[in-house]
Amino acid sequence: MLHGRMPADSMAPGDPRLNHMTSRIRPHPAAVRASPLQQAVTSALDDMKAVNVRVLDVRALTDIADTMVIACGNSDRHVRSIAERVVEKAKAAGFRPLGTEGEREGEWVLVDLQDVLVHVMLPRVREFYGLERLWDGGEAQPARPTPVVNPASARRRQPSR
Repeated sequence: MLHGRMPADSMAPGDPRLNHMTSRIRPHPAAVRASPLQQAVTSALDDMKAVNVRVLDVRALTDIADTMVIACGNSDRHVRSIAERVVEKAKAAGFRPLGTEGEREGEWVLVDLQDVLVHVMLPRVREFYGLERLWDGGEAQPARPTPVVNPASARRRQPSR
């Protein structure tokens, strides 16, 4: 003992004397750093000045991918260029894309990189489909109540002639 205290090495992690030392008992997150593929994708999006980039961790929601990246372009040409750069950077980093969809129209381009799905779309398309609400566990929208129909009034009326 040093000066009436026990050395820190002899204290157990659950010891109440360590409650003030949060670094000793704080659980470490499983994946703090981005994968090399995710870094290549975000680098390509930054290079091409993609707008409103959002990276979603979807591991708990689906088995098809670990990460979903959603970004916007200013025009259909910009969307196509962003998607092409993502494919180029992924190939340069040693990752082969499984496929791309929507390049011809350019409103919404999907790049499938196995563990990372990249959605590049126009802002109006992004707003319409609302992928963030689907995959980020967004607030549930209240369901509209269905109108109660009286069975007597539900019978079809015969058209008058």
